[in-house]
Amino acid sequence: MRRSLAVVLVLLLAACGLSRPASLDASGADTFEGDVRTARELTEAFWKQQFSTLGRTYRPVADFVPYSGTSGPSCGGEPSVPNNAFYCPAGHFIAYDQDWMESLWTEMGDGSVYLIIPHEFGHSVQAQLRAGFELNVQAELQADCYAGGTLASLVNAGALRVEPGDEDELFRNLEAAGDPTDDWLNPSAHGTAEQRQQAFTNGVQGGVAAC
Repeated sequence: MRRSLAVVLVLLLAACGLSRPASLDASGADTFEGDVRTARELTEAFWKQQFSTLGRTYRPVADFVPYSGTSGPSCGGEPSVPNNAFYCPAGHFIAYDQDWMESLWTEMGDGSVYLIIPHEFGHSVQAQLRAGFELNVQAELQADCYAGGTLASLVNAGALRVEPGDEDELFRNLEAAGDPTDDWLNPSAHGTAEQRQQAFTNGVQGGVAAC
């Protein structure tokens, strides 16, 4: 099976002596729709548990909206754009261009889905925790860190499974999504490939508490 989590997860789990069957989805499903559904359900279940541990109540997103091209929902008066996924704090929903995300799933493996969806849920968590950032890139890198912590926890719990081979899949997704330059003052900055990979690794190694 060519699809797997990044090498950092493989090494971390190998140290724990866990077996690594072929499919990320512990149920064995291996379709785009199945991976999207699994990523959403497991991520929200994870954060519900995390909030409960802290004595807080997690608020699930109000909607999870697939769209195509320019047909997506607006957010705070701003139209959605093609080739994107986003969390909208005004409506507390997540939307994603399903054609774009399925093309990533096909070309780069299902790691794209298990990275993008936990990342966007990370933004919903930031909104619930009323996190404040001076720069957009700080929020984006924390969401990458949250994604790493979420995935590592789900794998350790047996909800997701990994296999060796194509070990750099998630890192290739992060590299492809990285900014070309280190322009932290750009209001749309997400971080360079190296910064995003490091933030994700911090979450894998330290859990979401390290974010």
